[in-house]
Amino acid sequence: MRKNRKINSDIDLEKAKSSLDKIYQIFKDISFNADEINKSRCPYKNSKSLCTAKFDCKNQHYIKNQSLAVCTGSDKLDYRNAWEI
Repeated sequence: MRKNRKINSDIDLEKAKSSLDKIYQIFKDISFNADEINKSRCPYKNSKSLCTAKFDCKNQHYIKNQSLAVCTGSDKLDYRNAWEI
């Protein structure tokens, strides 16, 4: 059973709608840009260019005393062929 919500009469519904539309546009643009970047950037490469994959990849370079491998792959290449299955 759904309860009816009482809308506060002090809320400017047009202003609220306008604010939500602006927020939607911001997140829509962020999402689009992230999708474009992910077409060429390995999804397992973090912001520090370290590999978070739980499998072997020919682009992994391990450095002594570092738990994650450095990703040596280029963001301009199709990374998917690098994965060893």
